[in-house]
Amino acid sequence: MKRWMTCAMGAMALLAFTVGSAADLVEGRDYTRLKAAPAGDKKIEVIEFFSYGCPHCNDLEPYLQTWVKSVPPDVQFRRVPVMFQDRWRALAKVYFTLEALGEDLRLSPEVFKAVHGSGIPLYQDKAFFDWAASKGLDRAKVMDTYNSFGVESKMKRALAIAQEYNIQSVPTMLVDGKFLTSSDRIGGHAAAPAALDALILKARAERTKT
Repeated sequence: MKRWMTCAMGAMALLAFTVGSAADLVEGRDYTRLKAAPAGDKKIEVIEFFSYGCPHCNDLEPYLQTWVKSVPPDVQFRRVPVMFQDRWRALAKVYFTLEALGEDLRLSPEVFKAVHGSGIPLYQDKAFFDWAASKGLDRAKVMDTYNSFGVESKMKRALAIAQEYNIQSVPTMLVDGKFLTSSDRIGGHAAAPAALDALILKARAERTKT
């Protein structure tokens, strides 16, 4: 099977459970611990490795959208698009364009709806520019940003980060640079917010010990 087809929520049956605290998560089963450099005074970072083209990322999105609104002040959420195929590379440019314009949080759910609900080929330049204009964005500014050096630099950085953490499937989530988890490991998309909160608590507790 090609790597880009390996979305983390395959057709396998999943055992549903509720994650209530860090103690409910089992290392090696629910998450993988990675070796990470000392965090210092930085915020606890939560990264979602994703693609607008992945149907399972689309299914996870409503849960993440709700969760992001309540993250504590010492937590920072960001996305890193993966590029397992050419269409996903183009959709990564869509994400970084919206991010550069400060529209990623508002319009990411709309991108998912366009791609998976309406079948709009946003991986095609013109289709994306037309769609962005329909959402009230300045078409010329979107085009300039989409083709900018800044967006291209972020694309290269995203590739490097995905390789650094050996991301093989999406959606995959990384907490504080050392706890790697995904929906299929924790019982489904609905369990993701509680699992992220639990891993944040774990990361915070471990920081106080260093």
